[in-house]
Amino acid sequence: MANLKEIRNRITSVSSTMQITSAMKMVSAAKLKKAQDAITAMRPYAEKLTELLQNLSATLEGDAGGEFTTQREIKKVLLVVVTSNRGLAGAFNTNAIKGAKSRAEFYAGKQVDVFAIGKKGNDVLSKTLPIIANESAVFDDLTFDNVAKIADSLMEKFIAGEYDKIELIYNQFKNAATQIVQTEQFLPLAPIKSDLTVTPGDYIFEPSKEEIVLTLIPKSLKTQLYKGIRDSFASEHGARMTAMHKATDNATELRNQLKLTYNKARQASITNEILEIVGGAEALNG
Repeated sequence: MANLKEIRNRITSVSSTMQITSAMKMVSAAKLKKAQDAITAMRPYAEKLTELLQNLSATLEGDAGGEFTTQREIKKVLLVVVTSNRGLAGAFNTNAIKGAKSRAEFYAGKQVDVFAIGKKGNDVLSKTLPIIANESAVFDDLTFDNVAKIADSLMEKFIAGEYDKIELIYNQFKNAATQIVQTEQFLPLAPIKSDLTVTPGDYIFEPSKEEIVLTLIPKSLKTQLYKGIRDSFASEHGARMTAMHKATDNATELRNQLKLTYNKARQASITNEILEIVGGAEALNG
């Protein structure tokens, strides 16, 4: 059994760790509220924009999406992987990285590059896959304008023919304890199918429907990327809050066990001292 000093040091160490994890849990809870409100407010807009684009595209004939819908033989694939810049978030980063590796295996035999958004994903995936860019700084000021610049860069790479397909991999926020890894096709735009029947006389378009669709597509892609990063941002804080809550509970349990062990050892030590004193007194009397 460890001596009393060692046990006291362990109790102090575990108590300090418990204070840190408890503080991190409270910080993540505060940040989660803001991040959750942001993604909850944005989802209806993103869904309505997609619905509008589908309704318009359903009334057009031929290739209405221009260069954004060009289907090419898949030889070069770009994976946009969204992780976080910090750890201590449970399996949050690991799941996204596993998703990226799984897609890379799916495209075995083809050129697969990674566009990293988040330091953790960049650090791990750079060991096995080529990283063409790392936009970790976007989390320092997460705004639509900053994300739009990244989306513009991705669109330019696709239009220039640098990549035949671009996929987005991120953690979708469901609740604080649940994050779902999503893989979405970013470019080319998937063929839009709609069951809605819209006749040419239903709406008056100004300018033409074709011009409206070509204007909406870049905006829709920017919104899709921004929603993905926002989802991931909320998921990160949810995962970290949950992880720190579990860590605090585990530290509390370990501290209680150590205190019990300390008390037993102290009691045994006192008992031994009493026995030694009694034994010494008996020896003197004898």
